[in-house]
Amino acid sequence: MKKLTLIILGAWISMIMLVMTAKQPACACQPDTRPEVSQESLRTVKGQVLISKELPDVRLTFDNEFKYVGGQSFILYDVARAEQHFFVDVDKDRRIKRLYWIQFEGYLPSNNHTYKYESKSVAKIGPIDFIADAFARKIIAIEGRPGSDGSRAQSFLESKGYKLEGSEVIVQRLVHLTDESKRNELMIIYAEDLRGTGLTAADLAPNGQAVARWNEIRKGLLERATKGFKISQ
Repeated sequence: MKKLTLIILGAWISMIMLVMTAKQPACACQPDTRPEVSQESLRTVKGQVLISKELPDVRLTFDNEFKYVGGQSFILYDVARAEQHFFVDVDKDRRIKRLYWIQFEGYLPSNNHTYKYESKSVAKIGPIDFIADAFARKIIAIEGRPGSDGSRAQSFLESKGYKLEGSEVIVQRLVHLTDESKRNELMIIYAEDLRGTGLTAADLAPNGQAVARWNEIRKGLLERATKGFKISQ
């Protein structure tokens, strides 16, 4: 049962990464071996407040219903520096009902890559504009790309003993490009169990029986995602 739980949780994280395909990911190229590239976290968490002093300079304050379970930093595909933090809403058995995955990411000086997104939808949260898109997905047992931010998130949450509550989720992704260079970003992913809607991911697919309700559900998801935290500078 424990093995099955870890497989399901891994598939959940992999699914979230799949809905991020509109993002042009950090591509694999020559490794950056400069010794001055630090993998220590640049942000701090005090209680419910995640503090970032650069790229961007913000304070994210999360609702008390969400518990901070830690964070990690790493070099992603040898071309970008990534820092992850996680706030989760769980039941007494540590099953995840809702999740905030916050990721600060920026390309290293050794390349000239930029971030690109297909979505044109914008949501303003506090003083910051975010590219916003949402998805409904059924969890499938697949593995994320080795070394990806998704697989690292999966391993981190597993190490903390958390598991998924349901088998289908809806996901809100919020991305802020920190400046005109489009080389640094703040990404906030909010995910929750789909069962509360009484629908399945298939119902909300383009040809699903409840596709007409998707705009209403998407709007409610964005409202809940943005209600769980505040941003200040």
